[in-house]
Amino acid sequence: MELKGKCVLLGITGGIAAYKMAGVASALKKQGADVEVIMTRNATQFITPITFETLTGHKCMVDTFDRDFKFEVTHIELAKKADVILVAPATANVIAKMAHGIADDMLTTTVLAAGCPKLVAPAMNTGMLENPITQDNIRTLERYGFTVIPSESGLLACHDVGKGRLPADEVLLDYIHRALAPKDLAGLRVTVTAGPTQEAIDPVRCLTNHSTGKMGYAVARAAALRGAQVTLIHGPTALAPVRFAEDVPVVSAQEMYQAVTGRFADTDILVMAAAVADYRPASVASDKVKKGEGEMSIPLVRTADILGTIGPQKTHQFLCGFSMETRDMVAHSAEKLRKKNLDMIVANNLKDPGAGFGVDTNLVTFLTPDGGVRQLPLMSKEAVAGAILDEILARRG
Repeated sequence: MELKGKCVLLGITGGIAAYKMAGVASALKKQGADVEVIMTRNATQFITPITFETLTGHKCMVDTFDRDFKFEVTHIELAKKADVILVAPATANVIAKMAHGIADDMLTTTVLAAGCPKLVAPAMNTGMLENPITQDNIRTLERYGFTVIPSESGLLACHDVGKGRLPADEVLLDYIHRALAPKDLAGLRVTVTAGPTQEAIDPVRCLTNHSTGKMGYAVARAAALRGAQVTLIHGPTALAPVRFAEDVPVVSAQEMYQAVTGRFADTDILVMAAAVADYRPASVASDKVKKGEGEMSIPLVRTADILGTIGPQKTHQFLCGFSMETRDMVAHSAEKLRKKNLDMIVANNLKDPGAGFGVDTNLVTFLTPDGGVRQLPLMSKEAVAGAILDEILARRG
Protein backbone atom coordinates (compact mmCIF):
# COMPACT_ATOMS: atom_id res chain seq x y z
CA MET A 1 0.00 0.00 0.00
CA GLU A 2 1.39 3.37 -1.02
CA LEU A 3 1.34 6.03 1.71
CA LYS A 4 2.06 9.04 -0.48
CA GLY A 5 0.28 12.10 0.86
CA LYS A 6 -0.24 10.56 4.30
CA CYS A 7 1.36 11.91 7.47
CA VAL A 8 2.34 9.34 10.08
CA LEU A 9 3.31 10.65 13.50
CA LEU A 10 5.50 8.31 15.53
CA GLY A 11 5.52 8.82 19.30
CA ILE A 12 8.54 7.13 20.85
CA THR A 13 8.77 6.68 24.61
CA GLY A 14 11.49 5.58 27.02
CA GLY A 15 11.74 1.83 26.54
CA ILE A 16 14.67 -0.19 25.27
CA ALA A 17 12.64 -1.07 22.14
CA ALA A 18 12.85 2.59 21.07
CA TYR A 19 15.83 1.72 18.89
CA LYS A 20 13.63 -0.59 16.77
CA MET A 21 11.51 2.34 15.61
CA ALA A 22 14.25 3.55 13.26
CA GLY A 23 13.34 0.63 11.00
CA VAL A 24 9.66 1.57 11.08
CA ALA A 25 10.41 5.21 10.24
CA SER A 26 12.63 4.13 7.34
CA ALA A 27 10.02 1.72 5.97
CA LEU A 28 7.29 4.37 6.12
CA LYS A 29 9.45 6.85 4.20
CA LYS A 30 10.15 4.22 1.52
CA GLN A 31 6.39 3.75 1.15
CA GLY A 32 5.94 7.47 0.52
CA ALA A 33 4.69 8.63 3.92
CA ASP A 34 5.50 12.00 5.46
CA VAL A 35 6.91 10.91 8.83
CA GLU A 36 7.05 13.11 11.91
CA VAL A 37 8.59 11.94 15.19
CA ILE A 38 8.05 13.06 18.76
CA MET A 39 10.25 11.55 21.47
CA THR A 40 9.94 11.73 25.22
CA ARG A 41 13.09 12.82 27.05
CA ASN A 42 13.55 9.30 28.38
CA ALA A 43 13.41 7.91 24.84
CA THR A 44 16.45 10.02 23.88
CA GLN A 45 18.50 7.94 26.36
CA PHE A 46 18.02 4.89 24.12
CA ILE A 47 18.31 6.40 20.62
CA THR A 48 19.29 9.87 19.47
CA PRO A 49 16.81 12.26 17.82
CA ILE A 50 19.39 12.81 15.07
CA THR A 51 18.71 9.26 13.86
CA PHE A 52 15.06 10.06 13.20
CA GLU A 53 15.82 13.49 11.77
CA THR A 54 18.15 11.85 9.24
CA LEU A 55 15.56 9.22 8.32
CA THR A 56 12.53 11.52 8.10
CA GLY A 57 13.94 14.87 7.00
CA HIS A 58 12.03 16.60 9.83
CA LYS A 59 13.11 18.00 13.18
CA CYS A 60 12.45 15.43 15.88
CA MET A 61 10.40 17.15 18.56
CA VAL A 62 11.15 16.54 22.24
CA ASP A 63 10.64 19.78 24.16
CA THR A 64 7.19 21.40 24.25
CA PHE A 65 8.88 24.79 24.71
CA ASP A 66 11.56 24.39 22.05
CA ARG A 67 12.02 27.79 20.35
CA ASP A 68 13.94 26.42 17.33
CA PHE A 69 11.00 26.08 14.94
CA LYS A 70 8.80 28.25 12.77
CA PHE A 71 6.19 30.21 14.71
CA GLU A 72 3.32 27.79 15.20
CA VAL A 73 1.95 26.08 18.27
CA THR A 74 3.83 22.93 17.32
CA HIS A 75 1.89 20.27 19.19
CA ILE A 76 -1.37 21.64 17.76
CA GLU A 77 0.03 21.80 14.22
CA LEU A 78 1.34 18.23 14.42
CA ALA A 79 -1.99 17.05 15.86
CA LYS A 80 -3.78 18.60 12.87
CA LYS A 81 -1.24 17.36 10.32
CA ALA A 82 -1.16 13.72 11.39
CA ASP A 83 -3.36 11.20 9.58
CA VAL A 84 -2.47 8.54 12.15
CA ILE A 85 -0.43 8.45 15.36
CA LEU A 86 1.52 5.39 16.50
CA VAL A 87 2.93 5.45 20.02
CA ALA A 88 5.57 2.72 20.08
CA PRO A 89 7.11 1.54 22.24
CA ALA A 90 4.48 2.71 24.72
CA THR A 91 5.68 2.49 28.31
CA ALA A 92 3.37 1.88 31.26
CA ASN A 93 3.96 5.47 32.34
CA VAL A 94 2.89 7.04 29.04
CA ILE A 95 -0.07 4.64 28.71
CA ALA A 96 -1.24 5.78 32.15
CA LYS A 97 -0.88 9.44 31.14
CA MET A 98 -2.80 9.05 27.89
CA ALA A 99 -5.55 7.04 29.58
CA HIS A 100 -6.19 9.82 32.08
CA GLY A 101 -5.66 12.88 29.89
CA ILE A 102 -2.38 13.96 31.45
CA ALA A 103 -0.50 16.16 28.98
CA ASP A 104 2.81 17.14 30.54
CA ASP A 105 5.18 16.76 27.61
CA MET A 106 5.24 17.21 23.84
CA LEU A 107 4.00 13.69 23.04
CA THR A 108 1.08 13.44 25.46
CA THR A 109 -0.01 16.99 24.64
CA THR A 110 -0.08 16.23 20.91
CA VAL A 111 -1.93 12.94 21.40
CA LEU A 112 -4.56 14.67 23.52
CA ALA A 113 -5.08 17.36 20.87
CA ALA A 114 -5.27 14.99 17.88
CA GLY A 115 -8.48 13.69 16.33
CA CYS A 116 -6.91 11.15 13.96
CA PRO A 117 -6.72 7.38 14.58
CA LYS A 118 -4.35 6.58 17.45
CA LEU A 119 -2.41 3.32 17.73
CA VAL A 120 -0.57 2.22 20.87
CA ALA A 121 1.97 -0.61 21.05
CA PRO A 122 2.74 -1.45 24.71
CA ALA A 123 6.28 -2.71 25.32
CA MET A 124 7.58 -3.35 28.83
CA ASN A 125 8.45 -5.96 31.43
CA THR A 126 5.87 -8.75 31.73
CA GLY A 127 5.05 -7.88 35.35
CA MET A 128 4.41 -4.24 34.45
CA LEU A 129 2.25 -5.20 31.47
CA GLU A 130 0.15 -7.72 33.43
CA ASN A 131 -0.25 -5.43 36.44
CA PRO A 132 -4.01 -4.79 36.86
CA ILE A 133 -3.38 -1.04 36.81
CA THR A 134 -1.71 -1.20 33.38
CA GLN A 135 -4.39 -3.56 32.07
CA ASP A 136 -7.11 -1.18 33.28
CA ASN A 137 -5.34 1.74 31.59
CA ILE A 138 -5.14 -0.23 28.32
CA ARG A 139 -8.87 -0.97 28.48
CA THR A 140 -9.49 2.73 29.14
CA LEU A 141 -7.55 3.67 26.00
CA GLU A 142 -9.58 1.18 23.97
CA ARG A 143 -12.80 2.61 25.40
CA TYR A 144 -11.70 6.05 24.22
CA GLY A 145 -11.13 4.74 20.68
CA PHE A 146 -7.41 3.95 20.72
CA THR A 147 -6.30 0.79 18.92
CA VAL A 148 -3.98 -1.21 21.17
CA ILE A 149 -1.58 -3.49 19.30
CA PRO A 150 -1.02 -6.66 21.35
CA SER A 151 2.49 -7.18 22.68
CA GLU A 152 4.39 -10.26 21.58
CA SER A 153 5.87 -12.92 23.83
CA GLY A 154 9.54 -13.86 24.00
CA LEU A 155 12.82 -13.07 25.66
CA LEU A 156 12.74 -9.49 26.96
CA ALA A 157 15.65 -7.10 27.49
CA CYS A 158 15.41 -7.73 31.24
CA HIS A 159 16.00 -11.46 30.48
CA ASP A 160 12.49 -12.40 31.55
CA VAL A 161 10.47 -14.53 29.16
CA GLY A 162 6.87 -13.54 28.60
CA LYS A 163 4.58 -10.92 27.09
CA GLY A 164 5.75 -7.36 26.63
CA ARG A 165 7.94 -7.41 23.53
CA LEU A 166 7.34 -4.79 20.84
CA PRO A 167 5.81 -6.42 17.73
CA ALA A 168 7.90 -6.74 14.59
CA ASP A 169 8.08 -3.85 12.12
CA GLU A 170 5.72 -5.51 9.64
CA VAL A 171 3.04 -5.87 12.33
CA LEU A 172 3.21 -2.18 13.23
CA LEU A 173 3.16 -1.25 9.54
CA ASP A 174 0.06 -3.38 8.91
CA TYR A 175 -1.79 -1.58 11.70
CA ILE A 176 -0.78 1.78 10.21
CA HIS A 177 -1.94 0.68 6.74
CA ARG A 178 -5.28 -0.49 8.14
CA ALA A 179 -5.78 2.82 9.95
CA LEU A 180 -5.11 4.79 6.75
CA ALA A 181 -6.91 2.59 4.20
CA PRO A 182 -10.39 3.61 3.02
CA LYS A 183 -13.08 1.57 4.77
CA ASP A 184 -15.24 1.10 1.68
CA LEU A 185 -15.59 -2.64 2.39
CA ALA A 186 -16.75 -2.20 5.99
CA GLY A 187 -19.71 -4.43 6.78
CA LEU A 188 -19.03 -6.81 3.89
CA ARG A 189 -18.03 -10.45 4.31
CA VAL A 190 -15.33 -11.36 1.80
CA THR A 191 -14.11 -14.91 1.20
CA VAL A 192 -10.88 -15.39 -0.73
CA THR A 193 -9.30 -18.64 -1.89
CA ALA A 194 -5.58 -18.88 -2.60
CA GLY A 195 -2.73 -21.22 -3.37
CA PRO A 196 -2.62 -24.76 -4.77
CA THR A 197 -4.37 -27.93 -3.73
CA GLN A 198 -2.61 -31.26 -3.21
CA GLU A 199 -4.28 -34.47 -4.35
CA ALA A 200 -2.75 -37.49 -2.64
CA ILE A 201 -1.45 -40.46 -4.64
CA ASP A 202 -0.10 -42.25 -1.57
CA PRO A 203 1.25 -41.11 1.84
CA VAL A 204 4.37 -39.72 0.11
CA ARG A 205 3.32 -38.30 -3.28
CA CYS A 206 0.68 -35.92 -4.54
CA LEU A 207 -0.53 -34.08 -7.64
CA THR A 208 -0.26 -30.30 -7.30
CA ASN A 209 0.65 -27.14 -9.24
CA HIS A 210 3.04 -24.21 -9.06
CA SER A 211 0.71 -21.70 -7.37
CA THR A 212 2.32 -19.88 -4.40
CA GLY A 213 -0.84 -18.10 -3.23
CA LYS A 214 0.64 -14.62 -3.55
CA MET A 215 -2.22 -13.17 -5.59
CA GLY A 216 -4.98 -14.49 -3.35
CA TYR A 217 -3.15 -13.44 -0.20
CA ALA A 218 -2.76 -9.93 -1.63
CA VAL A 219 -6.53 -9.72 -2.26
CA ALA A 220 -7.30 -10.97 1.25
CA ARG A 221 -4.91 -8.47 2.83
CA ALA A 222 -6.25 -5.55 0.78
CA ALA A 223 -9.84 -6.44 1.68
CA ALA A 224 -9.00 -6.72 5.37
CA LEU A 225 -7.24 -3.34 5.39
CA ARG A 226 -10.29 -1.80 3.74
CA GLY A 227 -12.57 -2.93 6.54
CA ALA A 228 -14.04 -6.20 5.27
CA GLN A 229 -14.59 -9.27 7.42
CA VAL A 230 -12.24 -11.58 5.54
CA THR A 231 -11.94 -15.35 5.43
CA LEU A 232 -8.89 -16.69 3.60
CA ILE A 233 -9.22 -20.32 2.53
CA HIS A 234 -5.88 -21.52 1.21
CA GLY A 235 -4.00 -24.61 0.17
CA PRO A 236 -0.45 -25.36 1.32
CA THR A 237 1.71 -22.23 0.96
CA ALA A 238 4.91 -20.83 2.47
CA LEU A 239 3.32 -17.41 3.13
CA ALA A 240 2.74 -15.82 6.52
CA PRO A 241 -0.93 -15.62 7.60
CA VAL A 242 -2.82 -12.50 6.55
CA ARG A 243 -3.33 -10.24 9.54
CA PHE A 244 -6.92 -9.24 10.40
CA ALA A 245 -8.32 -12.22 8.42
CA GLU A 246 -9.71 -15.60 9.45
CA ASP A 247 -7.23 -18.25 8.30
CA VAL A 248 -8.67 -21.53 6.97
CA PRO A 249 -5.97 -23.96 5.75
CA VAL A 250 -6.99 -26.86 3.51
CA VAL A 251 -5.09 -29.42 1.46
CA SER A 252 -7.25 -31.06 -1.20
CA ALA A 253 -9.76 -29.74 -3.71
CA GLN A 254 -12.52 -31.53 -1.80
CA GLU A 255 -11.54 -29.78 1.44
CA MET A 256 -11.56 -26.43 -0.37
CA TYR A 257 -14.96 -27.26 -1.88
CA GLN A 258 -16.39 -27.96 1.58
CA ALA A 259 -14.81 -24.85 3.10
CA VAL A 260 -16.16 -22.54 0.36
CA THR A 261 -19.64 -24.03 0.00
CA GLY A 262 -20.07 -24.21 3.76
CA ARG A 263 -19.49 -20.44 4.05
CA PHE A 264 -21.16 -19.34 0.83
CA ALA A 265 -24.53 -18.39 2.32
CA ASP A 266 -22.80 -15.92 4.67
CA THR A 267 -20.50 -14.46 2.00
CA ASP A 268 -21.07 -11.16 0.20
CA ILE A 269 -18.05 -11.31 -2.12
CA LEU A 270 -16.17 -14.45 -3.18
CA VAL A 271 -12.81 -14.13 -4.92
CA MET A 272 -11.62 -17.52 -6.19
CA ALA A 273 -7.91 -16.96 -6.74
CA ALA A 274 -6.86 -20.51 -5.82
CA ALA A 275 -5.46 -22.92 -8.40
CA VAL A 276 -7.77 -25.83 -7.59
CA ALA A 277 -6.99 -29.22 -9.12
CA ASP A 278 -9.43 -30.35 -11.83
CA TYR A 279 -8.54 -34.02 -11.32
CA ARG A 280 -7.49 -36.28 -8.46
CA PRO A 281 -6.36 -39.93 -8.31
CA ALA A 282 -9.34 -42.31 -8.39
CA SER A 283 -7.93 -44.06 -5.32
CA VAL A 284 -5.26 -43.27 -2.75
CA ALA A 285 -2.81 -46.02 -1.79
CA SER A 286 -2.52 -46.61 1.94
CA ASP A 287 1.21 -47.35 1.59
CA LYS A 288 3.94 -45.88 -0.59
CA VAL A 289 3.65 -47.12 -4.16
CA LYS A 290 6.89 -48.92 -4.95
CA LYS A 291 8.75 -48.53 -8.20
CA GLY A 292 8.12 -51.38 -10.64
CA GLU A 293 9.92 -52.62 -13.71
CA GLY A 294 7.52 -51.19 -16.30
CA GLU A 295 5.47 -48.05 -16.85
CA MET A 296 2.80 -46.91 -14.42
CA SER A 297 -0.43 -45.02 -14.99
CA ILE A 298 -2.71 -43.40 -12.42
CA PRO A 299 -6.48 -43.30 -13.14
CA LEU A 300 -7.88 -39.81 -12.47
CA VAL A 301 -11.38 -38.58 -11.73
CA ARG A 302 -12.84 -35.08 -11.76
CA THR A 303 -12.81 -33.02 -8.59
CA ALA A 304 -15.90 -31.15 -7.44
CA ASP A 305 -16.38 -27.90 -9.39
CA ILE A 306 -16.64 -25.17 -6.75
CA LEU A 307 -17.77 -22.29 -8.97
CA GLY A 308 -19.83 -24.61 -11.13
CA THR A 309 -21.77 -25.61 -8.02
CA ILE A 310 -22.31 -22.24 -6.37
CA GLY A 311 -22.59 -20.06 -9.49
CA PRO A 312 -26.18 -21.09 -10.26
CA GLN A 313 -27.07 -20.81 -6.54
CA LYS A 314 -25.94 -17.24 -5.92
CA THR A 315 -28.43 -14.72 -4.59
CA HIS A 316 -26.80 -11.54 -3.29
CA GLN A 317 -23.22 -12.80 -3.68
CA PHE A 318 -20.71 -11.28 -6.09
CA LEU A 319 -18.58 -14.01 -7.67
CA CYS A 320 -15.12 -13.19 -9.01
CA GLY A 321 -13.21 -16.03 -10.63
CA PHE A 322 -9.66 -16.33 -11.93
CA SER A 323 -8.52 -17.81 -15.21
CA MET A 324 -4.90 -18.63 -16.01
CA GLU A 325 -4.40 -19.57 -19.64
CA THR A 326 -1.54 -20.22 -22.05
CA ARG A 327 -3.45 -19.40 -25.27
CA ASP A 328 -6.78 -17.88 -26.36
CA MET A 329 -7.02 -16.25 -22.95
CA VAL A 330 -9.99 -13.96 -23.60
CA ALA A 331 -12.08 -16.60 -25.39
CA HIS A 332 -11.49 -19.30 -22.80
CA SER A 333 -12.05 -16.90 -19.90
CA ALA A 334 -15.26 -15.53 -21.40
CA GLU A 335 -16.59 -19.07 -21.73
CA LYS A 336 -15.75 -19.80 -18.09
CA LEU A 337 -17.45 -16.57 -17.04
CA ARG A 338 -20.64 -17.58 -18.83
CA LYS A 339 -20.73 -21.25 -17.85
CA LYS A 340 -20.16 -20.62 -14.16
CA ASN A 341 -22.49 -17.61 -13.89
CA LEU A 342 -19.75 -15.30 -12.60
CA ASP A 343 -19.98 -11.54 -12.14
CA MET A 344 -16.36 -11.00 -13.12
CA ILE A 345 -13.28 -12.96 -14.06
CA VAL A 346 -9.63 -12.00 -13.73
CA ALA A 347 -7.62 -13.54 -16.57
CA ASN A 348 -3.92 -13.77 -17.21
CA ASN A 349 -1.60 -15.61 -19.55
CA LEU A 350 1.15 -17.69 -17.98
CA LYS A 351 3.40 -16.98 -20.97
CA ASP A 352 3.32 -13.19 -20.47
CA PRO A 353 6.48 -11.91 -18.71
CA GLY A 354 5.70 -10.94 -15.12
CA ALA A 355 2.41 -12.84 -14.98
CA GLY A 356 3.50 -16.33 -13.94
CA PHE A 357 3.55 -18.24 -10.68
CA GLY A 358 5.69 -17.11 -7.77
CA VAL A 359 6.45 -13.57 -8.98
CA ASP A 360 5.42 -10.33 -7.27
CA THR A 361 3.77 -8.83 -10.37
CA ASN A 362 0.81 -9.69 -12.54
CA LEU A 363 -0.62 -8.70 -15.93
CA VAL A 364 -4.38 -9.21 -15.80
CA THR A 365 -7.50 -8.58 -17.84
CA PHE A 366 -10.96 -8.08 -16.34
CA LEU A 367 -13.89 -9.69 -18.16
CA THR A 368 -17.52 -9.05 -17.21
CA PRO A 369 -20.92 -10.39 -18.39
CA ASP A 370 -21.73 -7.18 -20.24
CA GLY A 371 -18.91 -7.96 -22.67
CA GLY A 372 -16.40 -5.72 -20.94
CA VAL A 373 -12.74 -6.56 -21.48
CA ARG A 374 -10.26 -4.31 -19.66
CA GLN A 375 -6.55 -5.03 -19.61
CA LEU A 376 -4.47 -3.54 -16.82
CA PRO A 377 -0.77 -2.71 -17.22
CA LEU A 378 1.88 -4.83 -15.50
CA MET A 379 1.46 -4.08 -11.79
CA SER A 380 2.50 -5.44 -8.41
CA LYS A 381 0.12 -8.07 -7.09
CA GLU A 382 -0.68 -5.68 -4.24
CA ALA A 383 -1.79 -3.04 -6.78
CA VAL A 384 -3.73 -5.65 -8.79
CA ALA A 385 -5.54 -6.69 -5.59
CA GLY A 386 -6.63 -3.10 -5.03
CA ALA A 387 -7.81 -2.79 -8.63
CA ILE A 388 -9.84 -6.01 -8.32
CA LEU A 389 -11.61 -4.75 -5.21
CA ASP A 390 -12.25 -1.35 -6.82
CA GLU A 391 -13.85 -3.07 -9.82
CA ILE A 392 -15.97 -5.32 -7.62
CA LEU A 393 -17.23 -2.38 -5.58
CA ALA A 394 -18.07 -0.38 -8.69
CA ARG A 395 -20.02 -3.29 -10.18
CA ARG A 396 -21.80 -4.16 -6.93
CA GLY A 397 -22.88 -0.54 -6.68
